[in-house]
Amino acid sequence: MNLFNRVAPSRRSAPSPAPAFGDTRPNSTGAVLVDPALAGLTGEWMIDPAHSAIGFSVRHAMVSTVRGYFAEYRSSLVFDGRDPARSRAEIVISTASVRTGVEQRDVHLMGRDFLDVRAYPQMRFTSTAVQLAEADVYRMTGDLTIKKVTRPVVLDLTYIGHVVDPFGYERVGFDGTTTINRTEWGLTYDSRLAEGGAMVSEKVRLQFDIAAIRAEPSA
Repeated sequence: MNLFNRVAPSRRSAPSPAPAFGDTRPNSTGAVLVDPALAGLTGEWMIDPAHSAIGFSVRHAMVSTVRGYFAEYRSSLVFDGRDPARSRAEIVISTASVRTGVEQRDVHLMGRDFLDVRAYPQMRFTSTAVQLAEADVYRMTGDLTIKKVTRPVVLDLTYIGHVVDPFGYERVGFDGTTTINRTEWGLTYDSRLAEGGAMVSEKVRLQFDIAAIRAEPSA
């Protein structure tokens, strides 16, 4: 079985209206209240690769920015609209699916200077904790594994909205971002410019533009 097969979820036979995002202002203790309308989103979801992007950007030669993405991945998402702390996520990415729009650069990224895809065909993010940080922002802490190095990262996910599309599929959207130092995961390529600066910045911004579809309930 291909790990990265894209299986379409089933449609809802009687789709419910999308909940409105209600009042989530802090209460008297300063804690952000969970919007009761989001309880209807509780359940299992899967990322729709056709309408999502798991990307990155990095400064190149100190004056430009290179952007890319990973084309193949599988996901497992559980969202709890009543208790965000019970939410969880896992994304497993094929490192050989890295794309930047320049074939020569992609080959370099897949080589031993960076991802070394022959030795490490996958990278993985697994959540360890989720909390409601602001009215529409979920702070997800998790373990990011690259080249068998696992380190914690914090990802802020902004809730975009929820709809039922014309085909009857329930969709929910989140945008998330975090910045990592690639050398902490063994990506230590360090070519230098004549002026002394780095050809490739150590800081890498990861971007998650997620459109997820409700998964079919288990029998």
